Amino acid sequence: MKQAKQPTVHNDIRAVLDSIRRIVRALRVASRAAEKTVGLSGAQVFILQQLDGAKPLSVNAIAERTFTHQSSVSEVVQRLVDKGLVERKQSAEDGRRQDVTLTAAGHSSLKKGPHTPQEKLIAALEKMNAKQRQSLAALLQELVDAAGLTDEKPSLFLEDEQKSAKRSSKKSRK
Repeated sequence: MKQAKQPTVHNDIRAVLDSIRRIVRALRVASRAAEKTVGLSGAQVFILQQLDGAKPLSVNAIAERTFTHQSSVSEVVQRLVDKGLVERKQSAEDGRRQDVTLTAAGHSSLKKGPHTPQEKLIAALEKMNAKQRQSLAALLQELVDAAGLTDEKPSLFLEDEQKSAKRSSKKSRK
């Protein structure tokens, strides 16, 4: 008996979910590795990577480099400031803007930290032609809409997950 040439709906769904699972797993594994090696989330390491070797960047410029909303980047940058890994200074070029730079401790953490899957994902997306990216974006948006996930904040990968896990563990210790 010959197999049908068209994949079944079941196989299509599984293939899509398997691809999403691979991406999520890679992000989770990298974030755990960063937490274990340098005590930072994968998102925090990703922000440090954007600052490495760059001239001072504004939060908006970091958001552009990470393809993430400015408010999400601002939260992560503040955590990095609190840890002494980056610093904010008034821009020499524009007094209304604050520039973010790596500190010596930030450089040191970055050297110890793992590479992030975000870099690979961005590079892969940049290799696609515009039509492919637009189709992928539209299809993923349709999936998010159909699944009722449009109200979910598109923060940096797994950053919110790490924050909630820390809050939960603090509450359970009390």
